[in-house]
Amino acid sequence: MSVLDDLAGGLVVSCQPLPDDPGDPMRDAYVQARVAAAVVRGGAVGVRVNSPAHVRAVCAAVDVPVIGLYKHGDADVFITPTAGHAVEVALAGAPIVAVDATDRPRPDGRTFADTVRALRDRTAALVLADVSTVEEGVAAVAAGADAVATTLSGYTAASPHADGPDVALVGRLAAAVPVPVFAEGRYRTAEQIDAAFAAGAHAVVVGNAVTSPLWITRRLVASLRGTTGAGAPQR
Repeated sequence: MSVLDDLAGGLVVSCQPLPDDPGDPMRDAYVQARVAAAVVRGGAVGVRVNSPAHVRAVCAAVDVPVIGLYKHGDADVFITPTAGHAVEVALAGAPIVAVDATDRPRPDGRTFADTVRALRDRTAALVLADVSTVEEGVAAVAAGADAVATTLSGYTAASPHADGPDVALVGRLAAAVPVPVFAEGRYRTAEQIDAAFAAGAHAVVVGNAVTSPLWITRRLVASLRGTTGAGAPQR
C-alpha cells in the first residue's frame, strides 16, 4: 500500500509562509510545525511543507504523510528547482517530494526525468509532479512521476490565468494519466473542493485560505477597500 493511498479522498493542507514576503512572521519551522499539528487535528490527511528545516520540524509533529518541497531562487522554475533540492527534501524526511514538472528550463540544466532518477538513486521518496497543463502531466508520468498536481496552472504562459482553481485541468488529467491527480492552486471554498473531487481528484490541497493569516487579512482588507489586490498568490 502506497503512502499516496493514505491521502485518497482527503484534504491536504499546505503549511507555508508567503513566498513573496520575507518578513512574514509565520516563516519559522516551529510555527509551521504547530500549524501542521492543528490542521491534522482538524482532519487534514496530509500536509505540504516548504524547505528541509520545516519538513524535519513538521515530520516530528504529525503522523500523516508530508509532501515536501523546496522553493528556491528567482527563476521561473522555483519549486524544488534542482535534483539537489529534491534529494535534500527527501532526506529531511518527506515521503513525497513535489517537483516543478513544467517544460520550462531548470536552473541545474537537468530534465525532470533526471531529477526523478536522482531521487530514486538516493531515496525511497515518491515524486509529485507540479504541472500546469495536461501535456506536462502526461510527460511527467512518462518520466516516472508517481502522481501529478495542478499546482502551476495559472502561473505559466501555457495555462489559463484566473482567480479561482483550474478544476477543468483536474478532470482532463484524471482522464489522461494512470496516477493520482492532486487538485491544487487557489482552492478556497468547500464548493471548489467538492468540484475537484467530482472531476476526479485523488486529494485536494488548500493553502493560504487555511494557514496564512497574512494572506487572509490582506485579502479581507482589499475587499473592504473595494479592490481585488491581495498580494502575490501562493504557488
